[in-house]
Amino acid sequence: MESSVERAVTDRMRTLDDALARYVRPDTFPLAVRMLRHGEPVPEGVRVPSESLGEQWIVCQSIGIARRFGWGVAVGRDDVICPLAAIAFGFRRPNDAYLSGYAAVGMYCQDDAAGANLEAGVWRFDPGEYERVCIAPLSKATFEPHVVVVYGNSAQVMRLVNAALSKHGGRIQTSTTGRLDCSDIVIQTMATGEPKVVLPCNGDRVFGMAQDTEMAFSIPWDQAGDLVEGLAFTHQGGVRYPIPVAMRSTVTMPPRYQELTAMLEAQPDG
Repeated sequence: MESSVERAVTDRMRTLDDALARYVRPDTFPLAVRMLRHGEPVPEGVRVPSESLGEQWIVCQSIGIARRFGWGVAVGRDDVICPLAAIAFGFRRPNDAYLSGYAAVGMYCQDDAAGANLEAGVWRFDPGEYERVCIAPLSKATFEPHVVVVYGNSAQVMRLVNAALSKHGGRIQTSTTGRLDCSDIVIQTMATGEPKVVLPCNGDRVFGMAQDTEMAFSIPWDQAGDLVEGLAFTHQGGVRYPIPVAMRSTVTMPPRYQELTAMLEAQPDG
């Protein structure tokens, strides 16, 4: 039986989901993301692909499946076959080859020094800090998230940025390498406690089906209420999606159209 606290969390998630549907209109499900610690049970209705499907899904693929299929997904050490994501999320311990940039050289970086520097900039959890990352649509999640993520086009993400800044102002600061966006979405947001605008990486495009027109916006769960309030406030202020365009000026018709209009106006009524 759902407790009053669980019911309150569910209500907050549904309220946020409704606000996103009304003011942002994303093409795919907004997501709740929670990091599960060791011994924390997999929430009800959430699939662990290695156990329930006999498959291994990487993190960006799991995000894509959750936001397009509407499934709840939890992946950990036995599921994540991308070594970079497994290390970033703390499911595997980094070794010397990883730290030296071995996986980056020849694909993203020209030499070992650049590769090592690139890996040093990856957002990472400590090894063993968490057991799984759990992802589900906000409208269906049976757990309290740490992070909420929404994919959208640049105008939709702009609306989310405007809403997130409406209460306190300032700027949203994001760092990116164009690689391992799963780390940017979840780990960077949790580590900084701030909203982020995230550039989908190559892996997300290949395995998570992120489109060329899409970006991601992530925000800590404890700021969800401010986001709902900000969406309503900025909408009332005139910042809206779809973006209103200047269509109300009197337009100029082609010369023959103008001549025909003059003829029509000159002829007797009736």
